[in-house]
Amino acid sequence: MAKNVLIISTSPRKNGNSAALAEEFCRGALDAGNAVELVSLHDKSIGFCRGCLACQKTQRCVIHDDADAIREKMLHADVICFATPIYYYEMSGQMKTMLDRGNPLFTSDYAFRDIYLLSTAADDDDSTPSRAVSGLEGWIECFEKARLAGTVFCGGVNEVGDIEGNPKLKDAYEMGRSV
Repeated sequence: MAKNVLIISTSPRKNGNSAALAEEFCRGALDAGNAVELVSLHDKSIGFCRGCLACQKTQRCVIHDDADAIREKMLHADVICFATPIYYYEMSGQMKTMLDRGNPLFTSDYAFRDIYLLSTAADDDDSTPSRAVSGLEGWIECFEKARLAGTVFCGGVNEVGDIEGNPKLKDAYEMGRSV
């Protein structure tokens, strides 16, 4: 049965290395027959969460910007895949801000079950994405029906395009096919 897959590319750089992983995941999910949407945050206006918790009652944020539409897509997605560059051994600020702005989902009847993380970094040590994974797991912990279903990390890439030809692109494609 086809799934509704949402891929959120959180890099501030257009066509960056993590975006390349997102595109491969997208290609794999499409090839597997899923309905797929890829959203990039590089050109979106998303303000910081104010911590007012009004959304816990209204299931809407008091801030009206591009996060509204993205959160609505998250609500209805069966699968959510986040793609992020690793900055200072953590997810991008754009990803963290989007996770925070997803707070209205906490009290909703969300559809997502499987969450994936794709990440890239200049550092190629396997432990490099561990804090980003931990941060995402903390968010997932708030959604009892959801789980971290898989991760792909591609280290040793810094400049846009460094990822070309990297075998991790195939890993992202195959993970997309498996959703």
